[in-house]
Amino acid sequence: MSLSAVHGNLSSLKSCQNDINTGMDIVTDVAMDLVETLDEVNETNSLKELENMMLECAKLDRDINHFIDVVHQVTSDATSQQPDAMFSLSETVKRQFENKLSQLSDSELHRHRKVTAFKDSIRNSQGQAGQESGANLEELDEDIAVTQSQSNFTCPLTTVEMVNPVKNWKCNHYYDKEAIVNLIRSRHDQRKKCRCPVVGCGNSDVKESDLVPDQVLRRRIQAQKRNKT
Repeated sequence: MSLSAVHGNLSSLKSCQNDINTGMDIVTDVAMDLVETLDEVNETNSLKELENMMLECAKLDRDINHFIDVVHQVTSDATSQQPDAMFSLSETVKRQFENKLSQLSDSELHRHRKVTAFKDSIRNSQGQAGQESGANLEELDEDIAVTQSQSNFTCPLTTVEMVNPVKNWKCNHYYDKEAIVNLIRSRHDQRKKCRCPVVGCGNSDVKESDLVPDQVLRRRIQAQKRNKT
């Protein structure tokens, strides 16, 4: 097995991860629709099924990350050893990967950023539904209050209304996804870190992995647009 073939397979795995993350965003969106349309009993059962689906996706995403780490480590070690070490590359990866998995606990899946975003979106949607039925804004949790305070829904980069808002879970600031991703990649090409564009923010190293889609904010922006027409 050549190292170029190994790296090609890793690229395919990373593409799969992108699909997994996209699927998790879709599941979150479906869950929010259920909150708006189902009664409490059916909603609870359906949301539990979707949460289990999110956890399965989180497990797959986590395992792929660990597999990639193991492959990088094993191939790095192999290049400094005798050429015949390449013949046992597959077995070495398999052994180390299985050992890594044996040390993991599924309880950590609940802390996966997409699972956390799923739960936050459900809680926020349920809070919004309560507000619309007569609850006061003060009864909503802090995340909803912060979201609603962004009355213009503008991106700090584009200074126009966001289309696909994402939240930086490290500093809790929002940006339009396309704008912040383009900035991160541009800075990466320059071999520099990307600073959060919000004035006064001390986050000097924004990464794509820090960004979580905010489905609640996206829906609020869409609702505001509908109200203006």
